[in-house]
Amino acid sequence: MLFRNDHEPSCSYCANGAPVDEENIICVKKGIVKPWGKCRRFSYDPLKRVPEAPELPSGKELREEDFQL
Repeated sequence: MLFRNDHEPSCSYCANGAPVDEENIICVKKGIVKPWGKCRRFSYDPLKRVPEAPELPSGKELREEDFQL
């Protein structure tokens, strides 16, 4: 879930960091770091986390009978 606190630490969604560009995060504690980096000062910010997109159904398993009332 998005608001649980048991996520793997990552600088990309830490409260101490802000994105500079797609490849770098500026951290209050460490300076310029990579988004996949982590440190012991990690503080989870749920508003910075981008959840994975749900897998869309392929539609191959659907039949004509599934759409009839």
